[in-house]
Formats: sequence, C-alpha cells, structure tokens
Amino acid sequence: MPLPASSSDAPTAAARRPAAFLDRDGVLNVDRGYVCRQAEFEWVEGAIDAVRLLNQRGYHVFLITNQSGVARGYYGEAEVRALHRWMGEELARHGARLDDVRYCPYHPDGVVADYRRVSDWRKPAPGMILDLMAHWPVERAGSFVVGDTPTDLEAAAAACLPGHLFTGGSLLERIRGILDRDAGDGRP
Repeated sequence: MPLPASSSDAPTAAARRPAAFLDRDGVLNVDRGYVCRQAEFEWVEGAIDAVRLLNQRGYHVFLITNQSGVARGYYGEAEVRALHRWMGEELARHGARLDDVRYCPYHPDGVVADYRRVSDWRKPAPGMILDLMAHWPVERAGSFVVGDTPTDLEAAAAACLPGHLFTGGSLLERIRGILDRDAGDGRP
C-alpha cells in the first residue's frame, strides 16, 4: 500500500543514503489500539523532532505499519491514508517529513473477506521494508528499523537490518542514541 508523503518520484541512484524505517503506533504516536482518526492521535514525545533530526542527517525516513484494523472492519483504507496525509502535513508544519509510507491492511483472521489473508507485508515479514528498498535508493549500511514490538525487530532481522526497540520516553533521545552509536562506527 504505497503512499508517498512527499514526492511521487524517488531520487536517483546517485542519491543513495541510509534509511530509518519507523513503526507508527507506539513509536511515532501513542498506541491507543487501532488509531485511525486525527482526534485519537497523539504524537509520542520527541517524535516530530526525531523525524526532523533524521531528515537533517540525510536519512530517508519511512513509515512502516501493520493496520489490521482494516481487516478487522474497524476502519477502511481511506481512513488510514487520510491519517497518514495529516501526519505528513503536521510534520511539514514543523520542518520534518516522511519520505514514504507503507502499511499492511491484511490479517489472516480478518472479518473483511478482501483483507483476510497472509501477507508478506505484515510484520514480522519484511515485505514493506523490502518494497521501500526496491523503490528508493537506500544505502543498506547505516539503515535501521525502530519499533516497539518483537515483530518489528523480526521484520528488521528478516530484511538484514539492525532493529532497535523503543519502549517509551523520548523518541528524539532514542534516535540520537542510535545515530551517535552508528557515528562511532564510522556511519553517517
């Protein structure tokens, strides 16, 4: 389910750079369970600043999120896309941006027949990450995934990327820690 947040044209291969793949619920926003409306959405502390820092450091910033609420009949894809557009607008108001978004509306136990299936995009499978890497000039070295569940880290491992668990607090501080550690390894 591609949804570019900025430009529909990915940069050329000459612009290869590392990427940060960020989960949504529990990483960028407070996880209240099946968040699909702006009124339910609350940014995690430091989330906007973390995205802006990644932008400033030259990272592609991608959102990867399981949205089984679609398969469960709680909301539709239109609501998911509308919330992601709004998130992009809010980030832009603060000088930050998501370069692209992938979400998985499928779940094998869904009640909506069209969305009841196994998908290689549903984390812990790496499909969303691999799709973004196929469509953007991502430099694997220095790229990473940040998630709040073991399935996020499993998706990172399946894509052969480091995964970092975010357990709350300031996302900005967590991202700074990741970037500072990587800088010590000679990465961007």
